[in-house]
Amino acid sequence: MSETPISDDLVGAFQIEGEPVRGRIARLGPSIDAILARHDYPEPVANLLGEACALAALVGSNLKFDGRLIVEARGAGPVRYVVADYDTSGGLRGYCRFDPDEVAAAGEGFVRPGARSLLGDGTFLMTVDQGPDMDRYQGVTAIEGETLALCAEQYFAQSEQTPTRVRLAVGRAETGWRAGGMLVQYVPGDDSGDGEPEAWRRTEALFETVGEDELVDPDLPSERLLWRLFHEDGVRVFGSKMLHDFCRCSRERIESVLKSFDAAERAEMVEDDGKIRVTCEFCSKVYAVEPLSLQTSA
Repeated sequence: MSETPISDDLVGAFQIEGEPVRGRIARLGPSIDAILARHDYPEPVANLLGEACALAALVGSNLKFDGRLIVEARGAGPVRYVVADYDTSGGLRGYCRFDPDEVAAAGEGFVRPGARSLLGDGTFLMTVDQGPDMDRYQGVTAIEGETLALCAEQYFAQSEQTPTRVRLAVGRAETGWRAGGMLVQYVPGDDSGDGEPEAWRRTEALFETVGEDELVDPDLPSERLLWRLFHEDGVRVFGSKMLHDFCRCSRERIESVLKSFDAAERAEMVEDDGKIRVTCEFCSKVYAVEPLSLQTSA
């Protein structure tokens, strides 16, 4: 096995030696703690958003171009939507909109309500954004299964017809929130026969043994976990990338949005001190804007 280290705030790819099975593993520490700590999320909501961020890192890290991958789920349940945004620099951000009372009610009788309980009937989406000069690609499936991992597996089965298994986990340590995830896929060559080989069935069986506690354990390096799972076949780790908490909001973006409103609408937004304040949903940064700065010259 390669000695390429994969520790906190890193996502890395791996390959089962000599087999058409590849995967990615992500471990999030300070980055996910920063994302979750900015909002007073109830624990079930924080878990859902942490899973979405880990999933965005797993899938987005496979992009072969500069751009971003957006994981989103919308429903009619206690959580109206959850969104996680990964860009190819390794930047992550995420946000949940929810009703606190409904979330509390949904958690009664559950150890931890999952995606289906929190979101209800709705849709799961993955969007690939290659920049302003390219059309976005978006895949949509129904929310099926109790976890975001099952939603992702369903997405890959329907949208890409690629046998895929996903495991996601979120937890708390002394240092704060942590999240982790692993994804494995069967990727046969063009000359492969029909059906799935014994190698994939064996990989699935080993994958089932991965515990959520292992994915968030700060004392269990990812390479050691992979070796524990796949040492009989051999596993090669490569292409690790750093992850970091990052938001794309800026004063210029905020002012551009405010300029899209007419003068009368902006006048209603002015607070007692004469400024318009806008709070970024993702990072909670507050922008205080002078209304005069939004006026355009005739």
